[in-house]
Amino acid sequence: MTVLIWSDGLRGYDLGEHPLDPVRLELTMALADELGVLRGLTVRAPRPADEATLRRVHSPEYLAAVRRAPDELVFHGYGLGTADTPCFDDMYAASALVAGATTQAAEAVWSAETKRAVSIAGGLHHAFAASAAGFCVFNDPAVAIARLLDLGAERVAYVDIDVHHGDGVQSIFYDDPRVLTVSLHETGYALFPGTGFAAETGGPGAEGSAVNVALPPGTDDAAWLRAFHAVVPGVLRAFKPQILITQCGADTHLLDPLADLRLTVDGQRAAYVALRGLADELCDGRWVATGGGGYSLSSAVPRAWTHLLAVASGQELDPLTPIPARWKKLAHQRRPHDDLPLRMTDDGTGRYTPWQPGLEPDSLDRAIMATRRAVYPLHGLDPLDVRD
Repeated sequence: MTVLIWSDGLRGYDLGEHPLDPVRLELTMALADELGVLRGLTVRAPRPADEATLRRVHSPEYLAAVRRAPDELVFHGYGLGTADTPCFDDMYAASALVAGATTQAAEAVWSAETKRAVSIAGGLHHAFAASAAGFCVFNDPAVAIARLLDLGAERVAYVDIDVHHGDGVQSIFYDDPRVLTVSLHETGYALFPGTGFAAETGGPGAEGSAVNVALPPGTDDAAWLRAFHAVVPGVLRAFKPQILITQCGADTHLLDPLADLRLTVDGQRAAYVALRGLADELCDGRWVATGGGGYSLSSAVPRAWTHLLAVASGQELDPLTPIPARWKKLAHQRRPHDDLPLRMTDDGTGRYTPWQPGLEPDSLDRAIMATRRAVYPLHGLDPLDVRD
């Protein structure tokens, strides 16, 4: 059994005329339904996170500021009311529902009610303890991780494959050796939030707990998968997590308007399969997946996350599956000017050449080596040994 935490109420996290349009959630769920994926999931309605749960991550002053929005238009120091994170009606309630959904997914897995759970509306990874940032009000992955620690977890691994650095989650747990944060993202030299470099490896007493792979613009499936497999399995095996939390932002897609990586839905699907395999190998299958970014609202996100739901529930979708006509009609109604996909594939292969030291490096291989040199010795690993 795989649990999906979902209700239409999660679409209430709506920033208005904004790239983070909840239509992507509507179209994802509609596509998953049309293709029969939802029949393989146990769907549970979310419960909002209460204030005590949110305070495990966010300051009381910040929670009070969010409660006041949008009545006060300027929130100096809280990152609210900006172009990135504008205030909207019922912002506190909507944000607490997203945080509650991801926390509920984590609790279901930790309690052994299920091995895998998905919070498709979650993944708001840029929020900090006392401020909003990057479209994110409450940091639901961090809230869920804090809840797991309260429940007795001793080693929680968080892997973030969004195109943007998972800066908020990293910041919140930077000094906590119980939480390993791993982020693969477009380099901060080219993209918001401007952080996530190899030298960011964790605070005092938690050295090695932060792992960052800063990818060059233009990275495609084969290069992204080479970087993933060159770093992520090795550090996860060394850390020996009890549970795996992943942020699966779909904005690495080649059609995404806000970033510059070149993944296909096939490459993204290969990443989900790899994450599921690592959870099976290292955590007895315990895997909590969230959504995240993704701004190609009809062409990319619904396909990517329908694959995510299928992979999480163990019902692989044939990439050649045609897009159902009824879904295309709905998508055209919601996004009349978008070019809609015809199949669940972009004709990618998911193949890559494994990384090897000593080859003539390109910018990607230099990024891989920088990460391995920075963090592998902190886990007792040899950065030049590919047998990890």
